[in-house]
Amino acid sequence: MNRIGLIVSTLLLLVVIAGSTLFVVDQRQFAVVYALGEIKEVIVAPGLKVKMPPPFQNVVLLDRRVQTLDSPETRPIFTAEKKSLVIDWLVKWRIVDPRQFIRNNGVDMRNAESRLAPIVQAAFNEEVTRRTVRQVLATDREKVMQDVRKRLADDAKGFGIEIVDVRTKRVDFSSNITDSVYRRMGSERKRVASELRSTGAAEGEQIRADADRQRDIIIAEAYREAEKVKGEGDAKASALYASAFGQDPQFAHFYRSLEAYRKSFRNRGDVMVLDPASNDFFRTMRGAGPAAAPRK
Repeated sequence: MNRIGLIVSTLLLLVVIAGSTLFVVDQRQFAVVYALGEIKEVIVAPGLKVKMPPPFQNVVLLDRRVQTLDSPETRPIFTAEKKSLVIDWLVKWRIVDPRQFIRNNGVDMRNAESRLAPIVQAAFNEEVTRRTVRQVLATDREKVMQDVRKRLADDAKGFGIEIVDVRTKRVDFSSNITDSVYRRMGSERKRVASELRSTGAAEGEQIRADADRQRDIIIAEAYREAEKVKGEGDAKASALYASAFGQDPQFAHFYRSLEAYRKSFRNRGDVMVLDPASNDFFRTMRGAGPAAAPRK
């Protein structure tokens, strides 16, 4: 029984020792082998590897894929024209020298990112302060990112990393500048609106004046035509009267006298004080004939 237990214990010990000496390296990782605290070997090729059991040798695995560092905070940067800009950036990086990376940052990648972020921010500060807002936003935007990447290349070697790419995600004015820009835009829009309203009012007045002038012209022409037609009608009526009355002068005198009586005694209260015996107005009413025409 003791012999069986000894065999089992020995087998378990061998399994533990074998497990501590074997490790797998993924194709997405670097394997750094330590021997008593000193970097002994860096394994790049993936596969099953062998090392000495602890505490003689230990293994640390590092991610060899491209990492992304986002700007941790947005600090305003002054341009060449003293305008305050806020830039959100990102940096793509990866480990190329595991030995150098561990010497400077340890095995925690967050240490490298915390040290790299202020360096990137300083590089952006140096590039932006030499340019205007228009250059940063439009004409030199790509060049700003390229120049920042070049500035970071030397510092990256000391970190044991490679800068793959640098990009700006957002470029905006700081809050106080943004408020002033919005206020200026609002004032400009109000000024344009006032100009449009005043222009519209002036054009409206001109249109109304033209309409009034055209109305007066149309009314005057219509009045002139009406008077012309009326005059022609009166002339024709007079000619017709003259022609008709000329055929029977006595009847014409009698008809005109009746018309004069009708217009003179239109109301019952109308009073006319005349001498009917000596006045020709009532001659027809008295039954007398028409007065003789004066002799020439």
